[in-house]
Amino acid sequence: MVKFTASEIRDIIISMLAISFAFALLLSRSTGFNINVIITLMPITLIVVGFGFVFHELSHKFVAIRYGYWAEYKMWIQGLFLALITPLFGFIFAAPGAVYIHGEYISKEENGKISVSGSITNIIFASFFLLILIALPNNGYITILAFYGVFINGFLAFFNQLPFFGLDGSKVIKWNPFVWILVVIVSLGFTAIGYFPDLLSLIL
Repeated sequence: MVKFTASEIRDIIISMLAISFAFALLLSRSTGFNINVIITLMPITLIVVGFGFVFHELSHKFVAIRYGYWAEYKMWIQGLFLALITPLFGFIFAAPGAVYIHGEYISKEENGKISVSGSITNIIFASFFLLILIALPNNGYITILAFYGVFINGFLAFFNQLPFFGLDGSKVIKWNPFVWILVVIVSLGFTAIGYFPDLLSLIL
């Protein structure tokens, strides 16, 4: 049975708000972090990160519970601070917290599948937003929302597959290097759309 503690819900909400603001900061960097631009971007990043970040972490939790382990999301203060500071330097450290799993004898395969589930969820969301872009290429706010949905979910999937900092990638690559490479390539493709919007012209 899936259960959420009061502190876990609090940590998820705080982390979601913080990383949404961090992405708004990052995306506004070209305007000199214009406050009006940040305010305009916040509803978009809240929606996109609401899907991307929260369901990324919940995927870890649900898969771990499916294997019979206790799993709980906990905020990481240092990671939260880095998420808010790094956009000022043109990148983002997107790890304000993590799902902590408790259980004995967690196999390499189980650990790998739990770890990759978050990035797979992001790839699914990025694909969904890409379909919206294809269907509604010139639909104002919806198109902007979908564009950032592709980029942010692709970035979250890729970032978490980096094989260091205790991120998911180090566990996935130990379990199945082929799955790791595939997820990295796909997530990089979605992320590239955010940095090179002209790539969309090859699709649309």
